[in-house]
Amino acid sequence: MKNKQILGALAMDLKRVALGYFRGSLPMAEKFYEEALKTKGEIDIKNVSPYIIKLLSKIDDIKKEDKARAAEDALLYSTLFQNASSVIL
Repeated sequence: MKNKQILGALAMDLKRVALGYFRGSLPMAEKFYEEALKTKGEIDIKNVSPYIIKLLSKIDDIKKEDKARAAEDALLYSTLFQNASSVIL
C-alpha cells in the first residue's frame, strides 16, 4: 500500500517536471526533478514488479540538454507510474 502512494507521488513530481520544461520554467522543472529523485528513494524495491524497477532506473536519465525530450520522457514516465500505482494492491 505504501508503494502505491509513493508511485502516485512520483508520477505527480514527474508530471510537474514535464510541465516545467514545457513552459520553459527550468527552476520549477529542476526543483521537481530533485523531488522525484527523493521520492524514488522511498520506494521499497523488494515489493515492486521488475518492470517498475527498470522504469525507476530510467528516471536518472531524464535530465538532458534537450529540454523538449526531457519533458516528453518525464511525461511518459509519469503516466507509466500513475498506471502502475493504480494496479498495485
